[in-house]
Amino acid sequence: MKKFNIRKVLDGLTAASSSSSSSATAQPGTRENDLIQETLQSEHFQLCKTVRHGFPHQPSSMAFDPVQKILAVGTQSGALRLFGRAGVECYCQHESGAAVIQLQFLINEGALVSALADDSIHLWNLRQKLPAILHSLKFNRERITYCHLPFQSKWLYIGTERGNIHIVNVESFTLSGYVIMWNKAIELSTKTHPGPVVHISDNPMDEGKLLIGFECGIVVLWDLKSKKADYRYNYDEAIHSVAWHHEGKQFVCSHSDGTLTTWNVRAPAKPGQTITPHGKQPKDGKKPEPCKPILKVEYKTTRAGDPFMVLSGGLSYDTVGRRACLTVMHGKSTTVLEMDYPIVDFLTLCETPYPNDFQEPYAVVVLLEKDLVVIDLGQIGYPIFDNPYPLTIHESPVTCCEYFADCPAELIPALYSVGCRQKRQGYSKKEWPINGGNWGQGTQSYPEIIITGHADGSIKFWDASALMLQVLYKLKTAKVFERARGKEEKPSTDIVEEDPFAIQTLSWCPESRMFCVAGVSAHVIIYRFSKQEVTTEVVQLLEVRMQCELSDVDSPDPGGEQTPTLPTPGASSSPQEGEPPTQPSTGSTSSDGPRNNIPCLQVRNSPLKQSPGYQVELVIQLVWVSGEPPQQITSLAVNSSYGLVVFGNSNGLAVVDYLQKTLLLNMGTSELYSPSEPYQRQPCSPRKIRQPSGGLCESNEGSNASEDRCKSPTSDAKDNSFSRSRSSSVTSLDRESREAISSFHFCESFPRKTDSAVSPSLLVGTTQGSVLLVALSLPPSGDQRLQQPVGISSCGTLIRLKGGVLTMALLDSTGALLPPTYEPWYDPNASDEEKEKSRKRRAASPPSSQEGQDSQYAVVCSEKQAKVVSMPSQTCVYKHNITESSFVLRADVVLMAGANCIACFCANGHIMTLSLPSLRPLLDVNYLPLTDMRIARTFCFSSLGQALYLTSPTEIQRITYSQETCDNLQEMLSELFTPVETPEAPNRGFFKGLFGGGAQSLDREDLFGETASGKASRSLAQHIPGPGGMEGMKGAASGVVGDLARARIALDERGQKLGELEERTAAMMASADSFSKHAHDMMLKYKDKKWYQL
Repeated sequence: MKKFNIRKVLDGLTAASSSSSSSATAQPGTRENDLIQETLQSEHFQLCKTVRHGFPHQPSSMAFDPVQKILAVGTQSGALRLFGRAGVECYCQHESGAAVIQLQFLINEGALVSALADDSIHLWNLRQKLPAILHSLKFNRERITYCHLPFQSKWLYIGTERGNIHIVNVESFTLSGYVIMWNKAIELSTKTHPGPVVHISDNPMDEGKLLIGFECGIVVLWDLKSKKADYRYNYDEAIHSVAWHHEGKQFVCSHSDGTLTTWNVRAPAKPGQTITPHGKQPKDGKKPEPCKPILKVEYKTTRAGDPFMVLSGGLSYDTVGRRACLTVMHGKSTTVLEMDYPIVDFLTLCETPYPNDFQEPYAVVVLLEKDLVVIDLGQIGYPIFDNPYPLTIHESPVTCCEYFADCPAELIPALYSVGCRQKRQGYSKKEWPINGGNWGQGTQSYPEIIITGHADGSIKFWDASALMLQVLYKLKTAKVFERARGKEEKPSTDIVEEDPFAIQTLSWCPESRMFCVAGVSAHVIIYRFSKQEVTTEVVQLLEVRMQCELSDVDSPDPGGEQTPTLPTPGASSSPQEGEPPTQPSTGSTSSDGPRNNIPCLQVRNSPLKQSPGYQVELVIQLVWVSGEPPQQITSLAVNSSYGLVVFGNSNGLAVVDYLQKTLLLNMGTSELYSPSEPYQRQPCSPRKIRQPSGGLCESNEGSNASEDRCKSPTSDAKDNSFSRSRSSSVTSLDRESREAISSFHFCESFPRKTDSAVSPSLLVGTTQGSVLLVALSLPPSGDQRLQQPVGISSCGTLIRLKGGVLTMALLDSTGALLPPTYEPWYDPNASDEEKEKSRKRRAASPPSSQEGQDSQYAVVCSEKQAKVVSMPSQTCVYKHNITESSFVLRADVVLMAGANCIACFCANGHIMTLSLPSLRPLLDVNYLPLTDMRIARTFCFSSLGQALYLTSPTEIQRITYSQETCDNLQEMLSELFTPVETPEAPNRGFFKGLFGGGAQSLDREDLFGETASGKASRSLAQHIPGPGGMEGMKGAASGVVGDLARARIALDERGQKLGELEERTAAMMASADSFSKHAHDMMLKYKDKKWYQL
């Protein structure tokens, strides 16, 4: 005890010396710390976003550039996502966050116009890798409802809620004085307002005629030169969209009663044809019954056959509950394509960008609320294209996430080879049609893998190398269990209302490919990787009875561990292979008694066919105890070298030997402390409640944050609150007062102070800040390993920290990371000879400890602190208080620039890194305030300066904290714009040229320019110059090179780094010059105006 008191005093001195910086205690025998040269400096770190993957959350609009082959999608939160060929993606954000209501490409110009719900329009420059806004225009008095930019025109038509049309010059982003007022467009005799403008388009054959659709059902053909209406077309039903025939003699309107009206331009009295595509035709010749509104129609012609008419909506009202449909009408055939989600928008992709030529449609892009589908119009049955983008992240809600960098090189090909067999059949044989842009010149060559766990029990492995994302392999863990066929058959032993298979946490050893998952129904599944298909007759099952500590006094657990070095006699486990798993005889499901020894899920008892890939090795289930449901698993670890899996919850921890399929240890947390333990917890009482480490959000129910990060993560579609145990007599106060297991770390270390050589060990971290040591005694490998029991003994507390323990690691005497030992992968279904070749235990080089000299450092990080402990003397040599007012949500020991550090993400949004072993702060950036539990649940760091989190239910945001990656980011990002020749305009033909009838051009400059139309009212809209102007870009580039050159000279690091910087700057300026040249070419078409005037 005396020795402990001295250490406690020294720890207190350390804490008192500084709360914001690390300090070392002056312990004898720790002077070798000074010899460790820490190479990481603050200049190695910089934080920036890299790429965003996944489906755009809550999409609202879409546009396509038919020459550049780039697709743009806008969202309700003001985000802009651009897609080209597989791997070419870009994310931008409007600062206002207002919904994007419409997008218009300046076709083949490398620019895009966006219209927002806050009545602003913006011009984006897509000729740079990170698109920027060149100009903005904010309307003050009118609400924008529709925009139209004719092909190769610089005049943008903007329709408003009041029914007026304004015209904007997209070069200067100034308003023209030419305005089409609603009262001039409609007939004077009309007594009511026609409503908002819902459509604007020019006649494909005559640019001087503008077709304007008003919501009430009135369509006007406006003559731009004479400033009057040529024709007015009236219909009783509201209009949703209008589409031209390419010859400019007919157009089609879609209406709110499910009808399509076809009008001849010169016959405004009545429509030439009225059809209700999905209406039932009465026999007595009356009008068909009204249907749901046709929200959009497109009319596309072909040279060789019948035109295509594509429409969304219009189904009859008796199809209640039917999913959204897209209808393709071609000749006499009508095809209805059912979609999985409601349709937001669709576009028909055509061979030509010219509206006055035969359109030759070849595909339809359908933007759904949660998916993007492309339909091939050129094949019978209209098959869909195989989507190459990673848009299925949200197929089932993501519940947990892990990120692995620098994986073994053979891992991605191995996962891809088994995953490619899972692909669906029946896709179109053609290439994906959205194929613009070019990949970045990535310098990152190391393999990266992201693993996502989902609410339906599925696991997805993603190749995340070189800033791309591609699904490799999907594992369905729910296959192991019986599924309830109906509500009446649903088992009453569930501890969560829905998503009983949801993945809570996972542990993966990339080298051995051992994989372990824990689900919300208190189950653990262990998987091995095999390239061969097998049929498992009986799924191996192990049931574990983990008793609530609070009831230990009343009824001792017969399965409780009394002698830790022996397997638990009282825990039920399945027999060895070949025998069917037997249910415990004490299991009780009768309604008159409490549930006892029943698992939450029923493991299937029929043979399980397992495809190549991950195959079930063992299922572990926690069972009900005397009417109490099992507590959900909060931490999990697997070690292939030892053949052990360990998991813990608020009741304690259990160690399972998955080779022998036996339970080795089942112990309450309090039993891990030795009897003379100074840190031993007192028996819990609801009156002595430990306060939570910090307020996260109200749905936490006052529970500890690190425990909550692992609690039932099934995310509801409407909110992100955690689901809770349904039937538990333990109050939330009691649950909080228990000490749960929060983290594990297998290692080769010194479990006891007296040890002179390393041995297999397990570090156990708890939610109340204790780190406990457990010694493992493994039999020799081979047959003895499969027959002799593994010995386990608790060695008491190593150290205690404020807040729950999040992560632990081990360093050698030089400060290098000592990774856990592993067994190289071998195929479990291969021959015995092949197994023996590869089965050699990989152990870390065991350092021996001379008397009085420590040879290892244990690194521990909690919600509040980080400490470094010298081993085997168990002396705290460094300590750092990470945060006082907040708490750490995620911490990882990562490799960075050839050295190790701790990376932390705090609930207050700060991302920090600390050096090892001295815990010097290297980075502290206020990046992202925690607004959502989804971020807390999915945020994770990986080595080499990478991190990620789910920024929305459908999107992964990747970030880097590496200065090197930030410097190279411009090269690594993909290019959206590539120089492409615009196709030639259609040939008018000899007779059309001689007698007229070809496309009529219009000099819009004469009509809309300031000399002809005057100036627009200044109060109507406000012009805002964007940060991405060309001259500004040139100035920024040259300014950056000057400032950075001076900084580099001062640091005496000119040479290579400055050379690289100047090359990149020259490339930027060359890109700006290219932009200027292209603009100059464009200007020649439009008199003497400069392109993109500032």
